[in-house]
Amino acid sequence: MPTKLHIACFILSILSSIILLPRFQFFHKPGLRSIFSSSSAYTTLNSMASNATLPSNQAQWRDALEALPSTPDNIPAFFFAHGSPALAFPENYSFGGGLSSWQGPKGPLAKFLKDFGPALLRKYKPRGIVVFSAHWETLGERLVTEYGDENPLLMDYFGFPPELYKLKFKSKGDVGISQRIVELYKDAGYLARTTTKLEPRGQDGRGFQGPGLDHGVFVPFRLMFGEEFMDIPVVQVAIDSSMKPEDNWRLGKTVTALRTEGILVLSGGLTIHNLRDMASFAPESAKPVIKEFDKAILDAVTIPDMEERKKAMFALTKHAGFRSAHPREDHFVPLYVAAGAGETGEVKVLNALHGIPTVAFGL
Repeated sequence: MPTKLHIACFILSILSSIILLPRFQFFHKPGLRSIFSSSSAYTTLNSMASNATLPSNQAQWRDALEALPSTPDNIPAFFFAHGSPALAFPENYSFGGGLSSWQGPKGPLAKFLKDFGPALLRKYKPRGIVVFSAHWETLGERLVTEYGDENPLLMDYFGFPPELYKLKFKSKGDVGISQRIVELYKDAGYLARTTTKLEPRGQDGRGFQGPGLDHGVFVPFRLMFGEEFMDIPVVQVAIDSSMKPEDNWRLGKTVTALRTEGILVLSGGLTIHNLRDMASFAPESAKPVIKEFDKAILDAVTIPDMEERKKAMFALTKHAGFRSAHPREDHFVPLYVAAGAGETGEVKVLNALHGIPTVAFGL
């Protein structure tokens, strides 16, 4: 007959097996990594936990902008949501869908851009701005604008109200900056050249082929810097139409040196851009898979470790929600240009708004 000691030992052995067996399996089973010893798992979980505190309203994004270090000798690179022509719609003009509430003239993106531009000028006092846009892509050759004393505008949108074809944004180019960009690309083994006002680069909604800064530049820049912005030159560079994350990362990395030469590098796109699903543009109407993808982007860019962050960012194009958010990659790959230009250093999300975030790389 078992004694009390036997019973106690039996119970103790059962408890030990319950406690120790899972631990043995996690830490000692061949081929199975411990979830507790994985730095990538830890950093991912850590970043996911921190996303709840990312800026999501005007007070929070203003605090984030104010907290940016003032480093004119090493300016961060920025991915920013450039919006759409809807930003410039007359305020009394009614149009439907999430695009109206989220990216219209009275929406949160317009408000953010009006805060973002002045903060950049105040913090970094750039001598020039180099901008990449989702609306200009080339394959096999890097093209850089060299428009001289005034940048023309390419109104590359169609079927919009007449007012949108009268928009103004007066700015200038800079031959020296344009040539410096070409030099950097050539030194890196690219075929590169400048393009002038004499060379059309796309179809204009006013009915002709023309040169110019496209609407992914001048529409947000009007809000960021005002309709007349002649003090600081603006030069545009085409993204890579391969649409590969690695290729566009490399494009940004090649111009990293500009950041230490007083040049502000901006790369504009959208993290959600599906014109076949207008509901996707606003968080209250977007499908769950779209929201999951939006969160995955923030999870990836906020991973502290540079290599783990890069790996997670490259994996985003394989996310289940990627194609729902991007039937084509053109508006997403500018994120990789900015990340490449600011590959080393810290990353800070300046606003975490659904589909229209802004991220600083290389702090």
